[in-house]
Amino acid sequence: MTARLTTVHTLGDRIDVRAGEAPLLSYVYRPDPDAFEAPKPYFHPVRTLAGRLVSGYRPNDHRWHKGLQMTASHLSGQNFWGGVCYLGPERGYERVPERVGSMRHDAFTTVAGADDRFELGERLTWVAYGGEEWAAEERGVTVHSVDTESGSYALDWSIRLTNLRAEPLRFGSPTTAGREMAGYTGLQWRGPRDFTGGQVLTPDGPATDQATMGTAAADAPWLGFTAEHDDVDAHSTLLFAHAPENGGPDAIHPSHWFVRSTPIPSVAFSWAFFEEFALPPGESFAYRYRIVVADGAWDHERAAAHLAGLPW
Repeated sequence: MTARLTTVHTLGDRIDVRAGEAPLLSYVYRPDPDAFEAPKPYFHPVRTLAGRLVSGYRPNDHRWHKGLQMTASHLSGQNFWGGVCYLGPERGYERVPERVGSMRHDAFTTVAGADDRFELGERLTWVAYGGEEWAAEERGVTVHSVDTESGSYALDWSIRLTNLRAEPLRFGSPTTAGREMAGYTGLQWRGPRDFTGGQVLTPDGPATDQATMGTAAADAPWLGFTAEHDDVDAHSTLLFAHAPENGGPDAIHPSHWFVRSTPIPSVAFSWAFFEEFALPPGESFAYRYRIVVADGAWDHERAAAHLAGLPW
C-alpha cells in the first residue's frame, strides 16, 4: 500500500512533505544566517513513515551539521561544509571565517506532488566568502516508492555542478589535505544523537564503521545504517545508494564512503576522499544518489533485496 504525499510551503523558507497527514520531511531552502555554518539548503527533520526522527540538526559537536545536505569541505581553499577548516597536520582545525562559503537558493524550477511522488527542481549558486559566485548547481530531489507495508520510502538526489570561475575548481577533503581517513565531502547525512553506535550494513553483511570507512563505491554501491531510538521501543534504518553511472567511466572522479557510527552518526557520499579532482572553467559534473528511509531494524539481505526492487 502507498500513502499519498502532500506538500505545504511554510513561511517562505521551507517546503514540508507529508505522507497523508503525518509530517515526513522538510526542505529548508532559506537556511539559518550564521555565516560560520556555511548556510545552505537542507532536509530536516527527516522522519520515517511511523514518525521516527532520523536526522540531526546543529548538534553540539558540529553546529554546521544539518540533516541531509550537499557539502564540499575543501574547494579551492574554500569550505562549503561549514565550521572549522582543516589546515594540515601541523595546524589541524582552526576557525577561519574568510574561508567559509555558502550555497544560495536562486529559484525552484519544479515543485510538484502527485499521489505517492514528490519532485523538486532547484537552481543554486555556490558563493565564496566575499561574494564571488564560483559554481552554478542544478539540483533535483524526488521522494517516491512510499510503501506502508515495508514502512519505507525513497529519496533521490541529483546534482549537476558547473564551474563559473575562470580557473579550475579543485575538490578535496581533509584527507587530501593530510588527515588520514577523514575524506568527508559531498552529500552528507547526520543522524540524531540516539543513532550513535548504530550498526553499519554493507552488501557483504554487517560491518564496523572503521572497516567501511573509505570503501570505494565501485566495491560497495550501497551501505546501510540501522539504530535503536531513545524514548520509543523502535529501530529505524537508512540505506544510501549510488546510481549506476556514479561508478562508470563518465564519472568525473571515483566515489568512496565516509561513514561513522561513533563518536557521531554520519554518512557521506564522498566524491574526493583520497585524491583531489579538478573541474575546468565552464565544465560540469553530475552525480545521482538514493536514500531509503525505513522503519525497523533491517539486515543486509533485506536491504539488498529492497534496493534491487527500486529501479533507477
